[in-house]
Amino acid sequence: MRTTLTLDTDVAQRAKALSAKTGRTFKEIVNRALRTGLHDAELPSALKPYRTRPHHMGLQPGVSLDNVQDLLSRLDGEDAR
Repeated sequence: MRTTLTLDTDVAQRAKALSAKTGRTFKEIVNRALRTGLHDAELPSALKPYRTRPHHMGLQPGVSLDNVQDLLSRLDGEDAR
């Protein structure tokens, strides 16, 4: 199908550069880009972000999350290394 299409200057320049780089025709580049863009536009919009609800774990007195080595040694025992 033949139609007239006005491209933005930057889009036309990128398509021409890609055509020269790949050896494909300008028409092939534009058609492939449109197919890709139309395919992406037809996909459902982004899903609602997954959210977790925080739960207070209630650390024991004297236990700090700042020292991972200390936590591991408490869980595994000193001789676990």
